[in-house]
Amino acid sequence: MKVIVDAKNIKKVYGTKGNVYTAIEGIDLTVQEGQYIGIMGPSGAGKSTLLNILATIDQPTSGDVVIDGTSIVHMNEEQLSVFRREKLGFIFQDYNLLDTLTVRENILLPLALAKTKIKELERRVEEVADIFGISPILDKYPYQISGGQKQRTATSRALVAKPSLILADEPTGALDSKSATDLLESLKGLSEHNRATILMVTHDAFAASYCQKVVFIKDGKLFTELVKGKLPRKEFFNKILDVLSVLGGGASDVI
Repeated sequence: MKVIVDAKNIKKVYGTKGNVYTAIEGIDLTVQEGQYIGIMGPSGAGKSTLLNILATIDQPTSGDVVIDGTSIVHMNEEQLSVFRREKLGFIFQDYNLLDTLTVRENILLPLALAKTKIKELERRVEEVADIFGISPILDKYPYQISGGQKQRTATSRALVAKPSLILADEPTGALDSKSATDLLESLKGLSEHNRATILMVTHDAFAASYCQKVVFIKDGKLFTELVKGKLPRKEFFNKILDVLSVLGGGASDVI
C-alpha cells in the first residue's frame, strides 16, 4: 500500500538557550493511502504543532517529513506554496469561507488557482458537491447557509483538487450533533470508497470514533494508539474514552 506520510523522529523546539520549550520530541508517524487517522491528547500535548508541521505551516527543529514521496523540510517558501496547493487539503473549525463568493466559487478556488480547464473545474465542483449534499446551495452565499452547510462547503473545497493528504483541525468543533455526524460519515465514506487520506486533530471522542486509527500524544511524545479494526464504532468510542481518562483529555458524551 502506498505511504502518503512518513514522518521520522520529529522534534520541535521553541525559544533559545535558557528559555527553551520542547513542543514535540521523537515522533514517528506513517500514514498509508486511504487511512483516516485521528490525533488526540490533552491541551498542550503537541497535536497542533504536529499538524502544523505536516501542513508545512511550521518547520521541525529536526527530523524528516516525507509526504507523497517528497521531503518537505528543506523546501523554500515558494516551493511550499506550490506543494500545499497541489498536495494538501485543509479543513478548519471556522470554515475560512470568503463571504463575497458563492458556495460554488468558494469550492472552485483551488482549481482556479491551479488554472484547471473550465469543463474539468465544473465537473469536479459538481462531483464533490453531490458527495456532501450541497448541490442545491451552490449559488448561495455563506451568510445564507447553516453552519453545517458551511463546513461541508469548506470540506468540498479541501477535496476538490483531489489532494494527497487532507488535514482537518477540529472540523466538528462548531457544529451541532447532526451536522457533525453528517460530516464524519462523509469523511469516513471518502476514506473507504475514494481512498482519501485524512489526518484529523480532535478533542472529541465521538469524532475520533469514526477514524480507522487514533494516535494519542502526551507531553510532546506518542503515548499509544488504537486501531479500530472490525470493532463496532460504539465499542471503539469506549476504548478511546478509556485512553483519554488516563491522559486527562476531554471527550464528548454523544454515542
